[in-house]
Amino acid sequence: MKALLLDVGNSRIKWGVLDDGDIRRTGHISQDRIREKGLQVLTTKLPRRVDEVLVSNVAGTSFATRLSGVVGMHCDCDVRFARSEKRGWGVHNSYTQPRRMGVDRWVAMIGAWAEVQKTCLVVDVGTAVTLDAIDGKGIHLGGQIIPGVSTMATALSSATSDIPQVRPLPPRKKAGLRMFAHNTAAAVREGAQNAVAGAIDRAIRTLQSNGYKPTTVLTGGDASRILEALSVTPLHRPHLVLQGLAHMLERAQ
Repeated sequence: MKALLLDVGNSRIKWGVLDDGDIRRTGHISQDRIREKGLQVLTTKLPRRVDEVLVSNVAGTSFATRLSGVVGMHCDCDVRFARSEKRGWGVHNSYTQPRRMGVDRWVAMIGAWAEVQKTCLVVDVGTAVTLDAIDGKGIHLGGQIIPGVSTMATALSSATSDIPQVRPLPPRKKAGLRMFAHNTAAAVREGAQNAVAGAIDRAIRTLQSNGYKPTTVLTGGDASRILEALSVTPLHRPHLVLQGLAHMLERAQ
């Protein structure tokens, strides 16, 4: 079986091809580029000869409809969309209304659980930062959602008159005392990154203080920016949602 996997987020779309159990030919494109050029700029990068397409989409139903038509025609096969469930693939969702959980969170939990099979904290650092805890039996303990690094910086710029819009810097080693910045733009960057890292560290400590020994699984576009700032060494899985989609296909229920 050869399948095209799509992780459709708010800021970008990632893809990969599941072929003989491995995810190959990965890539990504920004949603800004698609808004500017249309979905054809995506399909020029995608393979045509696949048996099926499975999508995790959080960009809304209108975009899903457009994507399904364009990608389905390009690949000449049906396009299926993953949905959040009450239980499946070893994970039990704690939401009282499971479909209200973002499907990217659900699929990421499936991908993480398939790999570690023990207590874990699944963290996706993107436009929003999501944290989801799973116990050693695969039961979802619950989660958190906070603004991402860039979202925090943008909010500060929009809500004040003197704080400029800033761009994130490339990832670096632990900041040490350099976290105390000497100009406003750097102070915003350091503050936003430290806020995210601090939220993750507190979630880890809370799990530990309640008798859990979690493995932290980190993914998302900004994961590399806070990787070195955490108090633990996480498993960095840039394609965690794609891994979850692949597992769902390989272990169809």
